Amino acid sequence: MLNPRFVHLIFLLTLFTIVGAFSPSFAALAPTHDDETPLPRVVIFGDSIAAGFGLDPDEAFPALIQQKADEAGYAVEVVNAGLSGETSAAGLRRIEWMLRRPIDVFVLELGGNDGLRGIDPEVTKRNLDGILNRVRESNADVRLVLTGMEAPPNMGAAYTDRFRAIFRELADAHELVFMPFILEDVAGIPELNLPDGIHPTAEGHRIIAANLWQYLAPVLREVSSR
Repeated sequence: MLNPRFVHLIFLLTLFTIVGAFSPSFAALAPTHDDETPLPRVVIFGDSIAAGFGLDPDEAFPALIQQKADEAGYAVEVVNAGLSGETSAAGLRRIEWMLRRPIDVFVLELGGNDGLRGIDPEVTKRNLDGILNRVRESNADVRLVLTGMEAPPNMGAAYTDRFRAIFRELADAHELVFMPFILEDVAGIPELNLPDGIHPTAEGHRIIAANLWQYLAPVLREVSSR
């Protein structure tokens, strides 16, 4: 059975599309901006981790990043473009829709579902590379941020080692800001995850946001001062 929150979010997405708004994760998180100049857009493009599966939207780490940016005085608009169940292949298909509006900072948080399904890491790497290339083609000045992921240990050491390595290889190839593991200090800790053992609790998302902020803060400082 579909999660009621997820069904509600799908309804909101359809409604927003009809009225001409634009956000695959259902709304920009920034406060209203009176200036005619639009705020720099920070798009967090990911799967159920970014979407905040099982939580209210304001408990998910993208909303917490918006809060931190506001508190730091960085004038940016954080867009939660997380979609539960998304694989790297689905993300590659979806990215064109996201690029219909300019992106100033692009945070790529995908790959977890590939690892859970045992998809060939080379296929995942190729898809993620395609996403990063397409975003950069759309804006040569975009700042790219990549978050790494770990495959479950039951996939075997050879698979998990190769899977982990593709994120570092992508980071080196694209010379971007790299957070090695999005679930650092959260994965495998029962009290920080929902009963499924995969999706973080609200406290888990607070830890993710705090860790990601260390990588994002200098980037947001730069783009908000342009």
